[in-house]
Amino acid sequence: MTESLRPRVYGVDHDDPHPWPKPGRTYATLHGGPLDGLLVNVTGCPPAELAEGAALITEAGAYGPGGRALYGPADPTELLVWHWEGDVP
Repeated sequence: MTESLRPRVYGVDHDDPHPWPKPGRTYATLHGGPLDGLLVNVTGCPPAELAEGAALITEAGAYGPGGRALYGPADPTELLVWHWEGDVP
């Protein structure tokens, strides 16, 4: 897979020369919304926390810089696949 096609990790600095997943870590994949296609590092999160999802800061959401995009699992059997649930200020 070429570097331009590798999924990037949410929260990695824009100028990081290696913004891709690191070995030995666990990631949730984001689907839909402003962060579509990114990965979120969830290493060590217990299943109950994974089921809650997260409000992730984004510049590209409906509320602009500092707004948050809500993501969480749509299927309780797939805790590492998070779908966009909407934006909040």
